[in-house]
Amino acid sequence: MTSQQEDITTRRPAPEPSGDAFGHIEVRGIDFVPPQERRGTPRELFTIWAASNVAYIYIVLGGTALLLGLSLWQALAVVVLGNLFWLGVGALAVSGPAAGTPSVVIMRSMFGIRGNRLFGAGLNWLIAISYEAINLSFGSLAAFALAGHLGVTVSTPVKLVIVAVMAVATFTISIYGHATIVRLSPFFTAALVLCCVLLGVFVFGHAKFDYVPAQPLTGSSLWSALLVGVALVASAPLSWTVGADYARYLPESVSKRAVMGWTALGGFVPAVALGVIGVIAGTSVDMTDPQTSLKGILPGWFYPVFLAVIVVGAITTNVLTTYSSGLCLQGLGVRMRRSQTVFIDGVLGGAITFYALFVAEDFLATLSRWLELTVVVLGPLVAIYVTDIVLRRNRYDGVSLNDEHPGSAQWYTAGFNVAGVTAIIVGGISAGLCIHTTSWEGPVASALGGADLSALAGPAVAATVYAVLSRTLYRSRIAAAEINA
Repeated sequence: MTSQQEDITTRRPAPEPSGDAFGHIEVRGIDFVPPQERRGTPRELFTIWAASNVAYIYIVLGGTALLLGLSLWQALAVVVLGNLFWLGVGALAVSGPAAGTPSVVIMRSMFGIRGNRLFGAGLNWLIAISYEAINLSFGSLAAFALAGHLGVTVSTPVKLVIVAVMAVATFTISIYGHATIVRLSPFFTAALVLCCVLLGVFVFGHAKFDYVPAQPLTGSSLWSALLVGVALVASAPLSWTVGADYARYLPESVSKRAVMGWTALGGFVPAVALGVIGVIAGTSVDMTDPQTSLKGILPGWFYPVFLAVIVVGAITTNVLTTYSSGLCLQGLGVRMRRSQTVFIDGVLGGAITFYALFVAEDFLATLSRWLELTVVVLGPLVAIYVTDIVLRRNRYDGVSLNDEHPGSAQWYTAGFNVAGVTAIIVGGISAGLCIHTTSWEGPVASALGGADLSALAGPAVAATVYAVLSRTLYRSRIAAAEINA
C-alpha cells in the first residue's frame, strides 16, 4: 500500500457498529458499551447540545430578567452568569467515555443501587417527564398560533392532530437513538441558528440601548433581583444532569477537556445568544408573553418563521429529554428495551400534555411552578456528581456499575450510599431554605429580602457533605474502584 493510500485509509470514518447505527433503532440502553463499539470525536457533542438548546425558553428567561426590574446591562450579566452552570454539565459529560454507561448508571456510585432508584434515576425521571410535557405544550401552543396565522381553523380536532404529530416526530427520533441523534443534530442546529440570527437582526433593529426600568433598583432590592435572576437562568442548565448519556460512545482515550468544553459550549452559546435576544427585545416590547408581543417588531413574513422555530426547538429539546428519560426508566429497574421505555415515556409525556392543554386550565402553570423548585435537588445532584468524579479521578468500571446484585461494589449499606443520600438531602434542605420562587420563599431568602442563594448554597453544602462522608466512610472502596477501573 502506498503512503497516499494509507492516508486515505486513515481518514475514512470507522464503520458504525450494528448496535448503534444511523437509521436503525439503537440496541444498547443502560448497559456497558465495550471499547470496540466506541467511535466519534468530542466535537460532535457541540451540535448535539446546540440543537437541543436553540429553544424558546431562553428568550423567555432573558425577557424575565428585565421584568425583575433590572437594567439592560444587569440583565445581560445575569444571562451570562446563570449560563456558566453549563460548565457543570460539561464536567458531568467526562464520565461518559470513562464509564461507557449513561449518567443514570454512573450515579449508582454516588447513591448505591437502591438509593439511585430514588435520588438518581427516580428524580431525573420525574423531572424529565415534566420537561417533556412543558416542551411539548409550549411547542404545541406555537404550532396552534402558526396554523391560525396560515389561515387554518384551529379547532379541537386540529389541535389534537398537531400535538400528535409533534409527539410522534420527537419520540421517533428518540426511539431510534444515539447514532440518529448525532447524525441529525448538525442539520437541526444549522437551520435553527440561521433563523435565530435573523430574529436577532430584527430584534436589535428595535433595541433601546438607553433603556432604564421604570423604578431602578438599588441596595438590597437590586441584589435580590440579581440573585433571583441568576438562579432562574441557572435552572435551565442544572436540569441537564445527563451529560454522560451522549458521550458514552466516545473512546475512553478522548480528551476530557474536549468532552467538557464541547458539551458546555453546545449549551452555553445558544442559551446566551437567545437570552441576549430576550433581554434586548424586552427594551422595546412587553416580554410577559413574548410569542405575542414579538409580533409587533418582526416583519410579517418572518413571524411564522419565528413560530416554526419555537415548534422545531421544542421538538429538538425533547429528543434528548425523552431519550434520557427512557434510560432513567431502565435505571429504575424496568426490564424493557430502551426503545420500549422511550415509547412509554413518550406516551406518558403526551398524555400529560393533553391533560394540560385540553382538560385542566391551571395545570400547565402548576407544572411550571413545580419545575421552578427542581433547582433544590438538581443543584446538589450536579455538585455530588462532580465531586464524585473528582474523588475517583474520573475512573469508573462500567461493567461493575451494571452489577445490581447485593454485595456488588455499588451496594454499599443495604443498597444505599450513606454519603450520597445524606448529601443530597442536606444539600436540598439548604437550597430550599435559600430559594425564592413564585410558589415558595425559603426563610433565609426571606430574611435576606428575597435574595435567592439556592443555586450556590445547595451545591456547596452537598459537595462538602459528600466529600467529607465519602472520605470517612468509603475511602477504601473508592480506592479499590480506581484500581479496578
